[in-house]
Amino acid sequence: MLNSKRLVLAHFWLAFVVFGLALLLGEWQMFVRSPLNPWIPNSELYYRSVTAHGSAMGYVFPTLIAMGFGYAITEFALKKPLIGRRWAWTGLALVAVGAVTAMIPVSLGLASILYTFYPPMIGNPFYYIGVVLVVVGSWIWVVLMSINMAAWKRDNPGKPVPLAMFANVAGALLWGWTAVGAAIEVLFLILPVALGLKTTIDAGLSRVLFSWTLHAIVYFWLMPTYIAYYTIFPRAIGGRLYSDAMARIAFILFVVAAMPIGVHHLFADPQVGAGFKFIQSAFTALVALPTLVTIFTICASAELAGRLRGGKGPFGWVAALPWDNPMMLAVTFSFVMLGFGGAGGLINMSYQLDASIHNTQWITGHFHLIFAGAIVIMYFGIAYDLWPHLTGRTLNSVRLMKAQLWLWFVGMIVTTFPWHYVGILGMPRRMASYDYANPAIAPEALSVSISVFGGLLLVISAGLFFTVLFRGHRASQMDPGEYRFSVAVHEPVRVPVALNGFALWLTLMVALTVVNYGYPIAQLLALKGNAVPAVFVGVAR
Repeated sequence: MLNSKRLVLAHFWLAFVVFGLALLLGEWQMFVRSPLNPWIPNSELYYRSVTAHGSAMGYVFPTLIAMGFGYAITEFALKKPLIGRRWAWTGLALVAVGAVTAMIPVSLGLASILYTFYPPMIGNPFYYIGVVLVVVGSWIWVVLMSINMAAWKRDNPGKPVPLAMFANVAGALLWGWTAVGAAIEVLFLILPVALGLKTTIDAGLSRVLFSWTLHAIVYFWLMPTYIAYYTIFPRAIGGRLYSDAMARIAFILFVVAAMPIGVHHLFADPQVGAGFKFIQSAFTALVALPTLVTIFTICASAELAGRLRGGKGPFGWVAALPWDNPMMLAVTFSFVMLGFGGAGGLINMSYQLDASIHNTQWITGHFHLIFAGAIVIMYFGIAYDLWPHLTGRTLNSVRLMKAQLWLWFVGMIVTTFPWHYVGILGMPRRMASYDYANPAIAPEALSVSISVFGGLLLVISAGLFFTVLFRGHRASQMDPGEYRFSVAVHEPVRVPVALNGFALWLTLMVALTVVNYGYPIAQLLALKGNAVPAVFVGVAR
């Protein structure tokens, strides 16, 4: 029984509204910078849109999904009402108010600085204040998840924390520490300048602090997706989870290894030494381990389901899987896009190979294939799975769901593959317009036009997604019964202390952060004369 249905629905609906608006902005950006459209007369409009799109998709949309899904997991997995429901509503309000506060100056052209801030560019202070409010609202969720798990463990001494809740808290704790870097940057370096208290800023130190957040935030986005892989997918296709222990290890690896690797985004920056760049490149390779563990475990779980459905022989189980099941499609498409996106990430993490694609459209293709592809398609799957339990109504538009997932998958491939290709050709990202009459750029025109068509498919897919949800609210009432998570082949009666809590792993996470970031940050703080004049965006100075 879910006592916080309105709370979860409010998070999901606000998340998906933000997603829909940001998606339209993204398609507009793709169109105006393509050969299908004349040069945009005011390029600042493009950067205004990119800032709004990135801020909404990067900070607001996945945060709301993680929060709403987390509250649902807490009640479904622990089988008790959420502790701190009023605080949860407060967190949601802060995220909503923060999003509006940030978007107003962006829409007025006063903060066209992109979601990565890019000091020494400085925007209107209300943009940064809005982002801070979003983060503070999410930190309320982090605290509530920790409190609810601790309360359950106190009431159930010695019992394994349900896997879904264990993974949920892992994501919350990862985000709590991940956001610290950007929070320090905004509060102590950027806001004093934006408020007029200073006129210079240490751009190098700012970028190092933001890198603390920049890559680990991707794994925060991934957490709901991985939770669905382990705790929803095996049940949805009629099977069992291959291993509860391997699932816990995968989430622990994310907590430990996902955090201290952001400097690989700064390979072209001079303020961090080559030694620390190499160290973080090596640590970036380690974060592939939880994904490899996940691929093995989920594929093994799928094989179990296929054989339970009568699959014979080495590969007969594949044909026996329920391919008409939306969750089956969502996970399959997610794995394919995760594979391609992860392969591209191997280039980005290489100290040498990154130089050939740094700041090109390759980067745009990579992170859209991971986030908008592998991650977001699972957000759709999560919504489809939860909706009957949130609304008490049937969600029977199965054919429409499958069409929507296919369109999103095809649209994302058609959008991002050309971006990878033109990136190899050297096309820079974040440019408002290109002269496709130039012989050096002309070969890229067709690929860019194809990506615009892919974006149109994504918009159509999103329209189908909203249609499914709206139909779900108007469908006939039903009793969905008790919500069930996947059950492991060997259900754990007891688990080692290290796999039932986070004290050890949080210590390692903080220690690795200090090792990988302590010296570069201390060195930049000690150096004098690094500050440069701020460049104020959207105002005359």
